[in-house]
Amino acid sequence: MQADVLEGGFDDPAVDASHAFRAVMTAMARPGDILSVGGAEPPAPLGVAAGVVLLTLCDPETPIFLGGGYDTGPLRDWITFHIGAPFVRAQDAMFAIGAWRDLPLGDFSCGTPEYPDRSATLIVEQADLTATGMMLTGPGIETHAQLSLPETQAFQHNARRFPLGLDFIFTSADRFAALPRTTKVS
Repeated sequence: MQADVLEGGFDDPAVDASHAFRAVMTAMARPGDILSVGGAEPPAPLGVAAGVVLLTLCDPETPIFLGGGYDTGPLRDWITFHIGAPFVRAQDAMFAIGAWRDLPLGDFSCGTPEYPDRSATLIVEQADLTATGMMLTGPGIETHAQLSLPETQAFQHNARRFPLGLDFIFTSADRFAALPRTTKVS
């Protein structure tokens, strides 16, 4: 393990994690709102916001899937040291991280009728994240919101499966926005 793996976590874990948790919950409650966070410096290719989300929501009992170019030695070492989470295949993941093209949507758990909360949350890293593009409506959105999403059809299909489905967190550098399964995309 390299020395730089030991760095990049929260400076003050209790305080930083509580601020980050509130930001994540705010984003989930207000789909499409773009928030900024800081406090983590994960290894490339992971951005600050994605690192903060992982540090905040994952622990040693949270199975993580790393997609495509995100499945690197330095990132695995960083997650192992700071979070202790196990790495699994997509079917067994509670969280997944990667670029849109590297995340096999059909392989992730969307929960069961008895336990819809046993679905995966996908952290999708993008080059840019803006309040333009696809129209969002649903709980937590007063009239409508817009968000630069990679496509429309997958999210429309996901919303139709409610209460089952995947939840998404889109990140770019230190910015992120959430798209829970209740949000309708057009």
